[in-house]
Amino acid sequence: MAGALVGVRVVDFGHYLAGPLAAVMLADQGAEVVHVDPPNGPRWQAPADAFLNRGKRRITLDLKRPDDRAVAQRLVERADVLIENFRPGVMDRLGLGAEAMCARNPCLIYCSLPGFAADDPRADMRAWEGVIAAATANCTPRVGEEPPGWDWSRPFYSALPLASTFAAFLAATGIVMALIARHRTGRGQRVTVPLFDAMFTLIGPAGAYREDQGLRPPAPIHGRGAGCFRCGDGRYVQFDTSSPRHLTWFARAAGITATWEPELLDLDRNRDPTVNERLHARLRELFLTRPAAEWEEIGNRAGAAIALVRTAQEWLHTEHARQIGAVVQLDDPVLGPTWMPGLAVHLSESPGTPGGPRRLPDADRDQVLAELDRPSPRSTFPGTELELRHPLQGVKVLDLCLALAGPTCGRLLAEFGAEVVKISAPNTGAGGYLNRGKRSLLLDLASLDGLRVFWKLVEQADVVVENFSPGTADRLGIGYEEARARRPDLIYTSISCYGYGGPWTARRGWERQGQAVTGIMERTALPSVLGPYNLVDIGTGVLGTFATALALYHRLRTGQGQRACTSLVQAGTYHQAPYLLDYAGHVAEEPRGYAALGTDPLYRFYPARDGWFFLAAHAAERERLAQVVGLPEIVRLDGAALERALEATFARGAVDDWVACLRRAGISAHAVIPLAKVMVDATVRARGLSVTQEVAGVGPCTMPGLSVHLSDTPMRLGEPPRPPGADAATILAELGMAEELPRLERRWVLRASDLPPAWGGGG
Repeated sequence: MAGALVGVRVVDFGHYLAGPLAAVMLADQGAEVVHVDPPNGPRWQAPADAFLNRGKRRITLDLKRPDDRAVAQRLVERADVLIENFRPGVMDRLGLGAEAMCARNPCLIYCSLPGFAADDPRADMRAWEGVIAAATANCTPRVGEEPPGWDWSRPFYSALPLASTFAAFLAATGIVMALIARHRTGRGQRVTVPLFDAMFTLIGPAGAYREDQGLRPPAPIHGRGAGCFRCGDGRYVQFDTSSPRHLTWFARAAGITATWEPELLDLDRNRDPTVNERLHARLRELFLTRPAAEWEEIGNRAGAAIALVRTAQEWLHTEHARQIGAVVQLDDPVLGPTWMPGLAVHLSESPGTPGGPRRLPDADRDQVLAELDRPSPRSTFPGTELELRHPLQGVKVLDLCLALAGPTCGRLLAEFGAEVVKISAPNTGAGGYLNRGKRSLLLDLASLDGLRVFWKLVEQADVVVENFSPGTADRLGIGYEEARARRPDLIYTSISCYGYGGPWTARRGWERQGQAVTGIMERTALPSVLGPYNLVDIGTGVLGTFATALALYHRLRTGQGQRACTSLVQAGTYHQAPYLLDYAGHVAEEPRGYAALGTDPLYRFYPARDGWFFLAAHAAERERLAQVVGLPEIVRLDGAALERALEATFARGAVDDWVACLRRAGISAHAVIPLAKVMVDATVRARGLSVTQEVAGVGPCTMPGLSVHLSDTPMRLGEPPRPPGADAATILAELGMAEELPRLERRWVLRASDLPPAWGGGG
């Protein structure tokens, strides 16, 4: 079976990470990708090229030469998609800008992933990962996960390139949404995902707050005994009690239910901080009595969310990662047999597959040039929906999801234009930012009457999204097989912690387990949960949207429905993509731990007199840097000596002064900005990355806006969050069941009154 993007032609001008990663995600789903290298080979000469350019053909072109530029233009004229991640204006100067290329090829999807958008005052600055991290407060530990005695004024540097991975996830999604729109309208368009903008999707609920309360400090996530525990063999497990009953299940399996003080395991009393401290102390003692792998097995057999903290290399070599296709081995022409990330998503009827080992630069020149000399008829599309406003306009989605990953997927589908109905249990509905743009129904899916309502909704739906614990949908009788039997053309998107088809599929887990098993948590060296934001949960939500878009595009072309799947462990794998490799002689050299400030003296955080900033200078810029700081001798310094000289100099001035001087000299630098200031920044607000909506019964609430910009069929912000269950009457009326509302409410099948607030849990 072919991938969903078979026949889609992509020209990849990407360099470093974001552009090539978006392109490889398309190639893995069947797209025909030609990667254009500069004359001296990839700008990032790293083993990651083995992953980033797998499954692509390659040609080397000097875009500053007229003859090579003409070749590039001819490639674009025949393409469906162009991907580039230069700074704004560079492609225009090369004669390959969006306006010119879309005029030559009106059906072209032109995707740009700059660091900062063209209308951002920082547009001309090279926006390296450290720069974006400073600009979006993505450089602090999670509260409660910091090292002992941590100085909260100090940032830390993580090697995980989250701005690039989120931009790539969103760009790949935006491209498929634009392909859907093109199929419906016949028109191409621009898709723009600046790395800075992409970070607001990652920030997510952390940046959502009521105006009357302000952005509240994050709370530790160690309630009811949750945390990371050292075991008898010196290894660690991450134990999660986000669902309190997991503590009960674990206690029974560990044999402590009858022997420990009752209040420690009482799910009401152990909410008290002092009781929770005593519970943690007893758990620390308990975990030291067995090896970590045994505790992982005991806990998971009982149904509790617990995971051994593995290294990235250990994750690569687990049987589970291999069986679910999260990792794959390819025979690279330089590195030899190489393990690397596999597929980010899985589709049942149009499954993707890694297209083969990377080709070396210019290996496909003759073939690519020969194809340009052959006639290539321009693709045509039905294009009957000329007034289409959004890619998913008219698409109906049922969102059955809990927590963060699934609701993020549902929210993004709504923002791409779908009509989303959020279904929650009558006693668990939660309001907030993740429900923006959705209608809401509080419905008991365990009851026969509830199932009757659900199946009537499915009759009208195009997509069902669920992230229940493994097996729950099947036990309720609403699993994929039941849905497919009733609606063969339905898209059924499933999101889980561990993915499908491996020995760990039935295990439960959330952000912490996704980080633990894939090696992310171990990168902190403590180990602890990495980062201030839910990078695995939110990343999985974006990948779920990507998978759903692929399935919808396949259905547009074939009429066929299918199951689309992704998982927290696949997102965790892709966030580490540049480093998650194993081959003969591989040595991990990326920075680790909270002491890291960067990769070298020219690329790191520095303290100034009144705060911190990130410096991102090229070696070739050293003379200019010497002039800015007034230290001509640093041209001759390296390593620790250079760091000491720069630290001493920067400490004497103010952050804003240093950043301004460095930028005037053409050197990238950015102050570390706290999240509270990021969300009210004038440029951020003007560009719609932070928005304020009037929420019924609550007042004005601020939250992240939209990260993906489509020129012809844009995303939409969506209506403010509504109280969960507020749309019961309207939805039942649409199903022809309005008269049944009083009876269903009396029987607690649904809840339509005394509703939870529209905004809860901090957003």
